Amino acid sequence: MNDRAKPSKDGESPAPQAGALFFDWNDTARPDLRPELVDETLRDGLQSPSASDPPIEKKLALLRHAAALGVDCFALGFPASRKRQHDDALRLAQEVGKERLAIEVCCAARTLEADIAPIVEIAEQSGVPVQVGMFIGSSPIRQYTEGWSLEQMLRLTESAVTFAVKHGLEVLYVTEDSTRSAPETLRQLYETAIRCGAQRICVADTVGYATPAGAASVIRFVRELVDRVEPRVAIEWHGHRDRGLEIANCLSAWLAGAKRCHGTALGVGERCGNAALELLLVNLVLLGWRAFNLSTLPAYVAEAADALGFSIPAYHPVVGQDAFRTATGAHAAAVGKALALGNEWLADRVFSGVPAGIVGRRQVVAVGPFSGEANAVAWLNDHRLEASESQVARLLAAAKRASRILTEAEIRELLREKPPEIARP
Repeated sequence: MNDRAKPSKDGESPAPQAGALFFDWNDTARPDLRPELVDETLRDGLQSPSASDPPIEKKLALLRHAAALGVDCFALGFPASRKRQHDDALRLAQEVGKERLAIEVCCAARTLEADIAPIVEIAEQSGVPVQVGMFIGSSPIRQYTEGWSLEQMLRLTESAVTFAVKHGLEVLYVTEDSTRSAPETLRQLYETAIRCGAQRICVADTVGYATPAGAASVIRFVRELVDRVEPRVAIEWHGHRDRGLEIANCLSAWLAGAKRCHGTALGVGERCGNAALELLLVNLVLLGWRAFNLSTLPAYVAEAADALGFSIPAYHPVVGQDAFRTATGAHAAAVGKALALGNEWLADRVFSGVPAGIVGRRQVVAVGPFSGEANAVAWLNDHRLEASESQVARLLAAAKRASRILTEAEIRELLREKPPEIARP
């Protein structure tokens, strides 16, 4: 392993390269295709039963922020579902043109001309190219429930794709519940869509059924089909989190040949939600597959949570309050030792798989019932307060009596109080 030192900031001790301090078992081989992302927060995210449809001002803020982050495509909504969705999608598309935002946009539709026509209007009125993500259920259980025959589905596909292409829309053809669909059904549906002009096809793990191995298997099947029919067609993956495998499935899909994966802020969406967009961004950076400036990522997720009416769980990776906060003695001691060396690089990695600095955050040491002396010293130093033996002892004694971490206000009030006088004989 290489133990050469990395350049450091003035006043800091050199930071060894990562290979000198921890062994990386992860396979970080880059996929052949440059991975891309679609932000579905204002489409699938709004389908969460607990979500609120935000005002247009908040939607515009999310669009601008997603573009600034470097997200490749932004879903504007489902225009045919109601008038407000149509009007908001139009306003968002107009914003892309007006501000010349470097982001593509798409709208959702069923494989019905009546759903696609409003998207044609939005593209024409905004002057912005709008992709149409048209979907149809493809699994046997869905066909049985709906009473669809494969012949009906093929006719709908041919009619809808032809209509959209004729009116100048780029088509993303989506098979719902792809991960529980028969190979022959997928083959016929995708081949029909491609023959009629679809430029993108999407494999949807609609009920979060796939495992990483399953995601790779179906993407490889579709990759072989596309290479045989029309290699220029791009493959996308849309995955849900019902089994908690959504992020792993996205990585697996990219490695197997998908070009784009879909996600939403905080992973909100139908039922248990989707792949969390912020975690996809962070993983792409850590794997070295894409370069993004993620310093404003926590602000974007906070904006999205506020817009949709969600709170960010304290334990949520990367953006949660506790993501880079520790109140445990052993953890705090290691972070404190790294900071004592003047080494922020080391402190940001010794007990963190995601360096807080890449998303504009920092490691925080708190004081609570499981804390040790290192917590108290680190907290006092971080707040530029005297870390004397008596101060540390008082703070630790209060922490051990508590059932949770102490707030800053509580600690400052504690330290303002005079210690009780010892009675003299």
